[in-house]
Amino acid sequence: MTEGTVSPEQFNIPALKAGDRAEFARLVETYSGLIYRLSLKMLGNPQDAEDILQETFIKAYHHLPSFDGRSKLSTWLYRIATNEALMLLRRRKKSTGMVSIEDPYEGEDEIQEPLQIVDWCCLPERDLMSAEALAHLDAAIENLPPRLRAVFLLREIEGLSTQETAEVLNISETAVKTRLSRARLRLREELSRYFGERMVEGENRYG
Repeated sequence: MTEGTVSPEQFNIPALKAGDRAEFARLVETYSGLIYRLSLKMLGNPQDAEDILQETFIKAYHHLPSFDGRSKLSTWLYRIATNEALMLLRRRKKSTGMVSIEDPYEGEDEIQEPLQIVDWCCLPERDLMSAEALAHLDAAIENLPPRLRAVFLLREIEGLSTQETAEVLNISETAVKTRLSRARLRLREELSRYFGERMVEGENRYG
């Protein structure tokens, strides 16, 4: 079941806050697919995504009595799931001795133009939408720094508004826009490199 099947506003909030198991089961059924998809895109590992999914709803069940209703239930659940995913990534970084995801990454204060931009207008649609190209896009998203990845997934994949994304990540709307711009530029550069190679291969094959 998708979010569109049951409106978030149709949930009985008092029943959820009182621990009504049937209403909570309906909440899980409605949002589990969305939370799993986000977690899988954030972490790239099905088992980790399952763990985040389970932890999200365990925490939601225990904290629903304090849910103040200032944000949508979906936004609230996304916040829990995203925080859990980012904490898992942070633990991974520490265990491998890598730089913390909380440290500034290079170019944070500047939006640099991609090194190379390929004009995709001349590429056949089958090349743009091929399984290989889509897989490359997924890999490029996974390689984004976690903070950029989170913003990109919430805005572009899950369809949250700038305001909702800011609420989920507890950052300003300006920060959301800046990080989304950086994510798009990085993905554009990576895909430009990929399609540039495809165009060169085509020229060599048919030239």
